[in-house]
Amino acid sequence: MHVIEPFEKWLSIYDPVDDEKSPFFNQEYNEEFYEKKIYNYYIHPYWDDIESETLYIKVLFVDYKINFCIIELMGEWNDVLHNDIMHLKRNLLDIMLENGISKYILIAENILDYHHDDDSYYEEWREELSDNDGWVYMINLQEHVYQEYNRSKTKNYIPASSEENNIEWRKLSPQKIFELFEGMQMRRIER
Repeated sequence: MHVIEPFEKWLSIYDPVDDEKSPFFNQEYNEEFYEKKIYNYYIHPYWDDIESETLYIKVLFVDYKINFCIIELMGEWNDVLHNDIMHLKRNLLDIMLENGISKYILIAENILDYHHDDDSYYEEWREELSDNDGWVYMINLQEHVYQEYNRSKTKNYIPASSEENNIEWRKLSPQKIFELFEGMQMRRIER
């Protein structure tokens, strides 16, 4: 797991370390020292900690003009044991919402397992997004994680369908990804 790095192709156009509004502003990374772990497995030091024992993130892109961001996820999303949605909500999403970000794309191909529990943080987030004309999508879940996700109530709050599950996002610019999901959201509203 230590060889899985966050996507870095967009660092020249956005780096959370340089973003004064980012919770990771001025964060320093040491490639020589691996200290972050998911269970007994070390992960690459470029993943950012949200105070969860099993879920790490990397904010790949933020656009404050059109209020959207792309976040890559790593690890196990475990609301049963670790209340990961609470950590994600309180330590990242609330800060982003305060700065006007209301449209989220969560890249989940490095989520190894998913365990759902309480809906309260998902419901709170959805209400905040609705108040700000926002939306959230989760993309590229692994098949076994996608099946578990679809059995949960989370799918009522964060859409993840087969349409979103095979997007070759690395070949697109952040703006093109935004346009793709903004279009999906408009089609959902029109239905």
